[in-house]
Amino acid sequence: MSEQPDTRRLQALAELDILDTPHELAFDRLTSLSRKIFRVPMSTLTFVDGHRQWFKAAEGMDTCETSRQPALCYHAIRQQTPLVVPDTLLDPRFADNPFVVGKPNIRAYAGAQLQVSGENVGTLCVIDTVPRQFDEAAISVLKDLAAIAVDALTLRNLSMVDALTGALSRRAFLAEGARQISLAARHGHKLTCAVLDIDHFKSVNDGFGHAAGDAVLSAVIAACKTALRGSDLIGRIGGEEFAILLPHTALRNGMAVLEKVRKAIAATPIATPAGDISVTCSIGGAEFSKGQQFADMLGCADVAMYSAKQAGRNQSIAWIEAAPSLAPAQRRVLKAGQISFNSGRSVFECTVRALSDDAATLDVISTADVPDTFKLRIAADDFSRACRVVARKEKKVEIAFL
Repeated sequence: MSEQPDTRRLQALAELDILDTPHELAFDRLTSLSRKIFRVPMSTLTFVDGHRQWFKAAEGMDTCETSRQPALCYHAIRQQTPLVVPDTLLDPRFADNPFVVGKPNIRAYAGAQLQVSGENVGTLCVIDTVPRQFDEAAISVLKDLAAIAVDALTLRNLSMVDALTGALSRRAFLAEGARQISLAARHGHKLTCAVLDIDHFKSVNDGFGHAAGDAVLSAVIAACKTALRGSDLIGRIGGEEFAILLPHTALRNGMAVLEKVRKAIAATPIATPAGDISVTCSIGGAEFSKGQQFADMLGCADVAMYSAKQAGRNQSIAWIEAAPSLAPAQRRVLKAGQISFNSGRSVFECTVRALSDDAATLDVISTADVPDTFKLRIAADDFSRACRVVARKEKKVEIAFL
């Protein structure tokens, strides 16, 4: 696949705003149904960005993402007809593939493309650990299921409310945030934004099951709404991560509101199928500064939230910039990139998620693999710059150009 089509594909994927969003029942049902229809141990609904394949829904898999290059779904999106491999060990393209010779031990594969705006952004696939044939009727069914997935994606983008919690959907919240920041800039209003993350949420799912996790998410939003004012807004922007908008509110007053939210959540007993449990949350708040885009303010709140996590959780921390930044804000992008070091002998893929003249934000499979200095290449833009790492957070790297 040439760089130009890949650029268009990533643009189509960015418009979906689907990456790293929580599980949704409509998509989980599709992979469950695919697994039952084809009688296979694994099925995934996969999206491919600049460096990885990410599973929006997965049956029979123990991970949510893998590297892009060896992924059979990556091969599938590079062609226009379904990729069908009856026996991977007899196919020279895949015989020594790490996902064939190692976990998840793919022996047979069929993947139908998810086409959005004329671009293959992902696949619906079925996977077996033993060789098997897929006849024309079976592939026709898989293509129909993939088309249903695309229809669900379209409907999802029209939805304004998260079905589980009743909070605003991610897309709706981001749209409202952009509107509120425009009003604040035009009329000189104060505006505070916050990111809220439930502490140790994974242990809830692991220890009590996903039904208990869903009950916790719903109860947290209910507790938030009791503490927030009528004009305040809350949206679900990740699995257990929420964002709050406090219009006409300076940061100092906003942090008082956020403390009420934090205390309300900590004081709420949550009824689950496994019995009553309680949770806490970490909150970061940030105030709108002139010239900011909404993504910038949300990013500052996110950094403050991680500071609350690192400081012991169950607390609210405000983002306070030491001095006004003279650097231009990074714009949100979705570009395929390459990290190159050891004089070009070591290269691996990344996804560029934000970019300015002086800095960038990269998504990677593991920050442990990223050296302190390297060269970033964005082939689609004929771009190559030396850079240094200024911050690492989970699978995200902040860099400054040298």
